[in-house]
Order: sequence, then structure tokens, then C-alpha cells
Amino acid sequence: MSDLFAPGAPVDPFRVDPKMPPGAYRTYLVESPRDTLVRAACEQVGCQAWRNGWRSLIDESTDLGRAQADYIRTRSRRTFREGKTGDSLTVFTFESGQRCFANHETRPEVYGVVNGDHRQTYGTVRTHTRASDWVEDFGEHQQALTEQIERG
Repeated sequence: MSDLFAPGAPVDPFRVDPKMPPGAYRTYLVESPRDTLVRAACEQVGCQAWRNGWRSLIDESTDLGRAQADYIRTRSRRTFREGKTGDSLTVFTFESGQRCFANHETRPEVYGVVNGDHRQTYGTVRTHTRASDWVEDFGEHQQALTEQIERG
């Protein structure tokens, strides 16, 4: 998962020395595999068209324009309003919150949790498939630490 825990990993000169042994810690990691892209939804990549809606100006005097307009009207499965301008131009106005026509890609993220810290780890790295599960795990761990501190 991470070179952070590899034997002989470089020591970070800016790291504060921990006060407890490695087993007293839990390390949370978010990593992206190198050179890997996956198809992503508009919402995942912060697509402006998805967020704000968009307009497509189509010239229906050409074969390409007629094909594009036909696709939008009959097969796109998007919500839109249609308007005309002069010169055979059609304006399709799409509402926000729906997939645009671009193919988005992003790097996948791996959400890991390992017992221990940079000095030594225990057991295997647990991975969460969803960021929300990783955040929940982190929050539960923080709550457990708070309760332990309050008990003394």
C-alpha cells in the first residue's frame, strides 16, 4: 500500500517524536495508485456542467448537427429545454444535476487503516472501498480515544 511503512523508509526530519509506543497508534492513509485512471461520474470530479447546467448550440444545417440534435432529443435521456436562434441554430439548455456529455476520468483512491505508526505496524492494512466508511472508522476511533482520555 504505502512506502511509508517500508523497511528503511526515509525518516521525516519534521516529524514530532511520538510519546507512546507504535501499538498505541492507528494510521489512516489515502493513496492513489500510480498511472491508473478510472471512469468517473460528473459529481465525483466536480464537473461545472453537472453543477450549473449547460447549453449546447447545435447547427442543424449540417449532417453532424442534425445527428447531434436527434441524439439529444431521442436518446440522450437528459432533461433540457429547446430554443431556436436564427441561421438554423438550436440551443439545448440542460438542467444542473445530470450527467454531461463528457467522459470524465479520475485516479482511484484507496482508503487504508493500519495499526501502528511510521516506526512499526501490526497486522495487515485494512482498506475501505468508500471514503464515507473510512471517515466513519476515523470518527469512531477518535471518539474511543476521547472516552479513554475522559476515563483517565
